[in-house]
Amino acid sequence: MSETAMALTAVFLLPIPLAAAAVALMNAGLGRSRSASHALLSSLCAFAIAAVAYALTAPLFLGAHPFDDPAKVPAACIGMLGAGLAAIIPLGAGADRWRLGATCVSAAILGGIVNPLVAHWIWGGGWLAQLGLRYGLGRGYLDTGGAASIHAVGGIAALSIAWVLGPRRGRYSGDGMPAAIPGHNTVLVLFACLLALMGWFGLNASGAILFNGIPAGRVAPIFVNTMLSASAAALASAALTRVRFGRPDPSLCANAWIGGLVASSAGSAFMAPAVAALAGGVAGALVTLSVEWLDFHLEVDDPGGSISAHAVGGLWGLLALGLFGRVPDSGQSVAQLVGIATLLGLVLPASYAWNWLLDRFYRQRISPEGELQGLDLFELGAGAYPEFVIHREDFYQR
Repeated sequence: MSETAMALTAVFLLPIPLAAAAVALMNAGLGRSRSASHALLSSLCAFAIAAVAYALTAPLFLGAHPFDDPAKVPAACIGMLGAGLAAIIPLGAGADRWRLGATCVSAAILGGIVNPLVAHWIWGGGWLAQLGLRYGLGRGYLDTGGAASIHAVGGIAALSIAWVLGPRRGRYSGDGMPAAIPGHNTVLVLFACLLALMGWFGLNASGAILFNGIPAGRVAPIFVNTMLSASAAALASAALTRVRFGRPDPSLCANAWIGGLVASSAGSAFMAPAVAALAGGVAGALVTLSVEWLDFHLEVDDPGGSISAHAVGGLWGLLALGLFGRVPDSGQSVAQLVGIATLLGLVLPASYAWNWLLDRFYRQRISPEGELQGLDLFELGAGAYPEFVIHREDFYQR
């Protein structure tokens, strides 16, 4: 890699933490006000622990320590930041009921084992990356900005956490109908969408240069495709919720925006702008319908929409790259399907297994009184809005 490419990659790495900040703000805003501080502190701790765990275990997957080799430092940095981002994603599914200590242990496993292993398979010359050389399947498994190694892994972990923790108290009635528990701060959630856009620009651009060999001077189309994918996703969700519910739904539009960004992470370097917009629009519709399907039919309580935005959006983006990407080699769609099957057939059971085992030895869910009181007061001793928010239950207390 030339010095110019190295310098530009370093610049593109800088906004990636904004993606983590955006996901953390969405997790907090879509949860209850009495757990807002806990949500953000959990995100900060998970990000830090996963990043440190990645740095410690990276030599196991990459051979020599990547931070000692100047040529490998940029890839190691995006891996470390990606591990931190992946660890924050499951917090949205465990909002309002996941203990801080348990989130830290889970983040260490995700950032130190699962994320670097999958990233090595895809970005580090592992067996998925070599599907093209060994079996003639296109250019091997492609993933520009971490739709698989970051977002799908994080979204799959979110599904596992939602299963292990179970729904929030009062979320479902005896006949299985969900009760509405709206997020406490939609403004925060929608603002996070704009932060996420900046983070994804950096993630997709740096990933394209490092892992797909895109010249540094040709990243402008990646920015265009990222923006079009997110925009089309949000607009598709707005139109769909307008038709279904009579008015657009802000939280679903925000989740769709993130889903569009996640979908762009797969193939933003290999798609024409019109195709990127089409893929984003489909992602927005899939995310919107997935939230409803998980909620009503599977009774999966995911306050932050993490499963739909990151797992569903990521898996669709990976498939869309195989179907519509401008990859001249044949067999690319098969390579993408092999990777998707690996995520669902291997990473999902492993994710559920480690969280289930952890729950046997270290209870992951907060106690009933802690959930009723709110995680801010119960685990941190202070609320996020002590002078401005009155909980609904307070009106009924004498």
